[in-house]
Amino acid sequence: MFTKWLTENLFSRRSGFPRSMGVIFLAVTLLAASGCGLLPKEEEEEALPVITPPTIAKKPEYTVRAETIETSVNAVGNLKSQREEPVYFTTDGLHVKSVKVKAGDKIAAGAVIAQLDVEDLQKQLRKKKLEFRKQEATMKETLRKKDEMDPIEFEEASIVFEEAKQELVDMEADIAKGVLTAPFAGTVLTVNVKNGDTAKAYDPVAIIADASNLIVAASFAKEDLEKIAVGMKAAVDINGAGVFDGKVKVMPVNTDDDNGNGSNGNGNGNGSAGGNGQNGGSGAASGQDSLSKYLIVQLDKMPAGLNRGTPLSVKIVTERKENAILIPTSALRSIGSRTYVQVVENDGSKREVDVEVGQQTSTDVEIVKGLTPGQKVVGR
Repeated sequence: MFTKWLTENLFSRRSGFPRSMGVIFLAVTLLAASGCGLLPKEEEEEALPVITPPTIAKKPEYTVRAETIETSVNAVGNLKSQREEPVYFTTDGLHVKSVKVKAGDKIAAGAVIAQLDVEDLQKQLRKKKLEFRKQEATMKETLRKKDEMDPIEFEEASIVFEEAKQELVDMEADIAKGVLTAPFAGTVLTVNVKNGDTAKAYDPVAIIADASNLIVAASFAKEDLEKIAVGMKAAVDINGAGVFDGKVKVMPVNTDDDNGNGSNGNGNGNGSAGGNGQNGGSGAASGQDSLSKYLIVQLDKMPAGLNRGTPLSVKIVTERKENAILIPTSALRSIGSRTYVQVVENDGSKREVDVEVGQQTSTDVEIVKGLTPGQKVVGR
């Protein structure tokens, strides 16, 4: 209302105020009335985040403790039979007629493993027997005329007769050797021939193991064997059966120069490489996996129901000390020949202390000299 009055007075002719000046005054008044609405808004000040200065990570501190420390060596192995022997023919050059077993078969003592083709030998034997019957008749006549014969002539006739008789015995033995049987009850580990093969004397036809008499056999690294002795305690973890206590019974021997202890045969043509479960001679089966290559552990009690070949691991404690002063390996420091730790004092300060170490494991180290239980040391 005031603006209306003012403009009316300004623009009235009676006021004597020039009309053009009134227009200018009105524009200025409107501009002032609009105020800051015609000006750009001021930008708001950006809120900066609070920057926290990084903190220096504090090195871990460990309490020196007194506990039992053990140093051990480990190896893998499996259950083996104390009696594993190859069987073979002692007749050379004949063909294998039939193989009666396969790997994994359980067989009884005396069971047939393989047979040779001895048909030709049997024909020759029948012919020789017929010939021998004639020789027997001739020999009977010679005996009747013994007193009339020259002693040397009679002796020669007797020798010929005995040779013919021995030839029959030898042929019968050769035929009997064509049947290979198991020397003991066990499990067939391998079969190395098939029907139609030509047999070679003393080459293994099969390997048989006595599965009722198992032992723990393991392969240790050479440097670990230097720390082991017969009689040391062992912990054997048998796959699927658990952990069992035992002790080292037999150390492995160097088999590079192992000549075995020969071979032998029996009346039916079977043969086997000698072995007593500890040194397992090679004999004819030079490729046999001898027990002499392994460290043997005798368990305090062999669990029942286990099979030959079951995998296992063996742990042997080579050194053990109770109430040993221990710190983590990460707290031990060394420079050149100097070995030391950083000890935390009561006031929080740190000082370096030279130490002498004993046994070491993957996690702990024994301090023989320089620290006492309860002190705190700084890790890295």
